[in-house]
Amino acid sequence: MSAPRSATRIPVDTDKPRRFVFVLLDQFSLMCFATAIDSLRIANRMSGKKLYSWTTMGEGGGTVACSAGTLFQLDHDMGELNRDDTIMVCGGMDVQEATSKKMLGWLRREARKGLVVGGLCTASYALAKAGLLDGKRATIHWENQDSFAEEFQEVDLTKSVFVVDGNRLTTAGGTSSIDLMLKLIADDHGEELANAVADQLIYSSIRTDQDTQRLSVPTRIGVRHPKLSQVIQMMENNIEEPISPSLLAKEVGMSTRQLERLFRRYLNRSPKRYYMELRLQKARNLLMQTDMSVINVALACGFASPSHFSKCYRAHYETTPYRERGSHAARLSI
Repeated sequence: MSAPRSATRIPVDTDKPRRFVFVLLDQFSLMCFATAIDSLRIANRMSGKKLYSWTTMGEGGGTVACSAGTLFQLDHDMGELNRDDTIMVCGGMDVQEATSKKMLGWLRREARKGLVVGGLCTASYALAKAGLLDGKRATIHWENQDSFAEEFQEVDLTKSVFVVDGNRLTTAGGTSSIDLMLKLIADDHGEELANAVADQLIYSSIRTDQDTQRLSVPTRIGVRHPKLSQVIQMMENNIEEPISPSLLAKEVGMSTRQLERLFRRYLNRSPKRYYMELRLQKARNLLMQTDMSVINVALACGFASPSHFSKCYRAHYETTPYRERGSHAARLSI
């Protein structure tokens, strides 16, 4: 396909294409893979040169399914790579199950050569499990942040869209692959080419590693009230040791009764109820994504006893924490 007349090619000098090796884990996110590889394709097209090449690998070298169910034929089994290759591990659903001992051993071996290793979406888990993020800044999809922070305390976890720390790259998933690839293209061949790629992708708001992945509190809850947003932010930041409604109200300069009215008006629930739902949501993430005991999950979410935790969990999710974990494990084994 030839470039449209309006698309100006960006002249670039290069000797050898930079090769990206996309390692597709079972149930990988199609978006994180597709947007990354398409950014490289467009960079080649806009420059008029083969700046980048890519290949796919995975355990066994056969086919692998993305989280949407589509099967992909891999180019290779996991093998020896060149020192100047860049590894991009693509994760998605149930990344713990998809990260095998063989995969971890292969990542450690290739990383010892000094290769750049990246984790897209939840694949930051695989990198951390292999010990490749120890002492490094990193990020992962917001839904996996709680479990990641509990398991990998030696990693400096951020809420950034993407993180580049030396030869380790991590992204939060979704469209953040575009942001990371645009940075790499800019570093390799200049911002003019990266901007041209963004234009082709109709990507008008390029994010940096200073941007956070989640929507702001007002946007998420659909309410633009500064004091309400401030209280919710405090709640989200204090799950393990919940703050009483009276102290929350005091922090934003209002009475407890005023805070109650504010929550009833905008969220149709009390501050206590809203706070409980936040804590239970974190508890559910930990039950699904970690091997933490139910007692430790309860403590991490601000519950003084397992019995109280179980009672609250059942009232909200209509099942017990033990049954929740058991049913989740059963689904994974199918």
